[in-house]
Amino acid sequence: MTEAQDRIDACLIGELTAPVDPAIHALVAHILDGRRPLAVLFYGSGLRQFDAEGLFDFYIVLRSLSDWPASTLARVANHVLPPNVFYAEHDIGGRRLRAKIAVITLSQFRAGASPRSQDTSLWARFCQPVRLVWVRDAEAADSILELVRQCVVTASGWAARLGEGSLPAAEWWQNLFARTYKAELRVERAGRGTTIMHGQETRYAALLQPAWALGGLESIETTGSVLTPRLGQGQRLRARERWDRMARRGRWRNIARLIKAAFTFKDGAAYLAWKIERHNGFRLALTPFEARHPLICLPVLLWRARRVFIGGMRG
Repeated sequence: MTEAQDRIDACLIGELTAPVDPAIHALVAHILDGRRPLAVLFYGSGLRQFDAEGLFDFYIVLRSLSDWPASTLARVANHVLPPNVFYAEHDIGGRRLRAKIAVITLSQFRAGASPRSQDTSLWARFCQPVRLVWVRDAEAADSILELVRQCVVTASGWAARLGEGSLPAAEWWQNLFARTYKAELRVERAGRGTTIMHGQETRYAALLQPAWALGGLESIETTGSVLTPRLGQGQRLRARERWDRMARRGRWRNIARLIKAAFTFKDGAAYLAWKIERHNGFRLALTPFEARHPLICLPVLLWRARRVFIGGMRG
């Protein structure tokens, strides 16, 4: 184990094992209902700030898709375009808590964390702070640590290749998150990518240089913790050309995921409308018929929300 890996793991283990509100553990227990996946990861805005009125985000990691109850069609959909997403709500301590749950296999997670991945969505999420709120055993915990570490290394590598010049560590990350939000079809308002670092600048700064080192990137540190990765212009040019291709495909991929979520979710059309209004301010205003029959009404719903989607496609 290298010094760089030691430094990264010390940070990530502390985050993965940090306590969360007991209501989160109770919610996860209801979601699992006695099932034993490899792990459950808690991430996102609900982790950054507990909000009982919001939506808590979880990833359930499986050894195989057959380890989680689903129809054959749903498993095929998860194999073709992971992850499958569903909704759950339970009354915990007199409050109704709501969750968005993504289901993915360990091998799918590994592919999404890799620097060879053509999809930004997994490593961009799990280079951020995350909690391991349920784990089957020590072997599964080690696997999750390995994959979260890889997400940090992959993200840091893209930060170096998409950035320019010499910058403080936090700015390399800020530029990256601005890019990842543009590379996906996101319904959030512009600037959302810069808010996820709020209060965590020191954490990201501490991870950047060891993550570069673990990924094989040399760097120079100068006065004021300004960092310069050793990259040639040819390397940057090739990386940016690849990124542009990934971004174009990624927006279409996320359109497909949003549409898929509208049907894998119970009340999926209502979820889609809530998601758009919460983050973009646009009210989709579903009729009762549209809420009950999202497939029949899909062309109308997409047309009504076209400005949001076109804005996302343009980045």
